[in-house]
Amino acid sequence: MAFLTESFDVDSLPKSERNFDPLPDGWYTASITGAEIKKTKSGTGEYIAVRYDITGPTHQGRVVFGNMNIKNQNPKAEEIGRQQLGELMRAIGLARVTDTDQLIGGSLGLKLAIVKSEQYGDSNDVKGFKSLTVGRAMAVETKAAAPAAPAKAAPPWAKK
Repeated sequence: MAFLTESFDVDSLPKSERNFDPLPDGWYTASITGAEIKKTKSGTGEYIAVRYDITGPTHQGRVVFGNMNIKNQNPKAEEIGRQQLGELMRAIGLARVTDTDQLIGGSLGLKLAIVKSEQYGDSNDVKGFKSLTVGRAMAVETKAAAPAAPAKAAPPWAKK
């Protein structure tokens, strides 16, 4: 037992304004603020647990978690998890990853859906990833890749 150095009255303590309801379905911008490898419940597989902090366009400051199987006895579960990892890496611009810390700091578009559960309560599930710079990067690539059109000579009738 540990005695407190003061007495606390519940009516004098501040109330939390935190909301744990799932975010509405849709696309959000997010930053990856945590990523670590964890063992599956069975102990026979591994997954990457990722923390995403929502940065917009709404619900800034909310946190969403997602898991991606990288080793699993079920080949389909492993395939899906590795596809998700590939999509995430492409969205944040990484060609190779050897440490989960390399994912941290990446910004991306995140597609969320609400998963209904009477047992655990409704929650969000990460359904997709997209790059935040695709439009600009593609525009720059297109301009750089397209050779300048040669100047056309004026037709004979337009010459003075």
